Amino acid sequence: MSVYQATTSAPVNIACIKYWGKRDTKLILPTNSSLSVTLDQDHLRSTTTSRADPSFKKDRLWLNGVEEEIKDGGRMATCIQEMKRLRKEVEAKDSSLPKLSGYAVHICSRNNFPTAAGLASSASGFAALVSSLAALYALPATPSELSLIARQGSGSACRSLFGGFVAWQMGFKPDGSDSLAIEVAPREHWPDIHALICVVSDDKKGTSSTSGMQRTVETSALLQHRIAHVVPARMEAITAAILARDFDAFARITMQDSNQFHAVALDTDPPIFYMNDVSRAIIALIVEYNRVSVANGGKLKAAYTYDAGPNAVIYAPKENLKEIVELIINYFPQAEPFKDPFGLFGAAGVQGKVVDGFNPAVARPFGVGAVKGLIHTRVGDGPRVLGAGDGLLGADGLPRAD
Repeated sequence: MSVYQATTSAPVNIACIKYWGKRDTKLILPTNSSLSVTLDQDHLRSTTTSRADPSFKKDRLWLNGVEEEIKDGGRMATCIQEMKRLRKEVEAKDSSLPKLSGYAVHICSRNNFPTAAGLASSASGFAALVSSLAALYALPATPSELSLIARQGSGSACRSLFGGFVAWQMGFKPDGSDSLAIEVAPREHWPDIHALICVVSDDKKGTSSTSGMQRTVETSALLQHRIAHVVPARMEAITAAILARDFDAFARITMQDSNQFHAVALDTDPPIFYMNDVSRAIIALIVEYNRVSVANGGKLKAAYTYDAGPNAVIYAPKENLKEIVELIINYFPQAEPFKDPFGLFGAAGVQGKVVDGFNPAVARPFGVGAVKGLIHTRVGDGPRVLGAGDGLLGADGLPRAD
């Protein structure tokens, strides 16, 4: 008997121009366009196996070993339904195809990073879900077409359908048919962009992104200015910077947009605070690190950005990462040795230190655990279709125990 199954992995993405605010909460249509960098799946990914079988009684989903309820009308159900609809269209054109659109599906998904680490697991998760169903159903859809569906699971998931540098165009149509992701440039265009993720807290957020976003849309005058005047110009400028591989411009815009996003959160009534003292200290360190470079006739060497939480993502060209890791560890000693996936430190290991001319008084040193971990990664590729041996479901259609 045939087994109809496919497994894919999908990456995490971190926005440089932030998405914050929905103009349609059901379709997840944003109030502004956004742009992100896709991170390397070798370090951060969601892997998902989907199987269709006539013996399955209902659609079921397991996330990191725990079965999740697929609520009628919920985001998960919407994505699955939309993918089945596309498969039905394919079957209507070719009567010889198995009628997979009528079968229930079992879906098993795992992240190779802690879901609570404050990294956007919903983006990689929904991108992997949509990608695996597209592979299962052998759909002729492009990544941009699939992004229309992933968007309805999690807005930022639409950007994880591509590698490299990705724009989510807000679109203008009420049905959302033009609110989709496009590739600005592939990973190969600017492969030496690296990222250092400083995991500041893995606690659950006090204000969820969904409720925070809606409150900002309802109460922030600054958000309306951002939507109308700031983001369109920044999208154009950062796209040009990426195409020109101009890190100085890329860094400046990325930091400005992160700052403004958190200003908008503060302008919300009542205010929302996503950053903490550790987050602000990391900003001070990167600002001083860049100041030293510019004072010596150089350009910006690093860019910080923060999503709706306290974790820092620092983008930089590869050649600056050693100095940046040393700087962070100098102020935030680590309980565990730094994992050095790109061999920057050699046998000597990592020592905390600052560059010449750095003013050490810009931040106070913190204790072990203030930054719980450091993840060094780089710009990466889009979803990958994996082999049968990577499947997460056993012969019985249930999650494998291993």
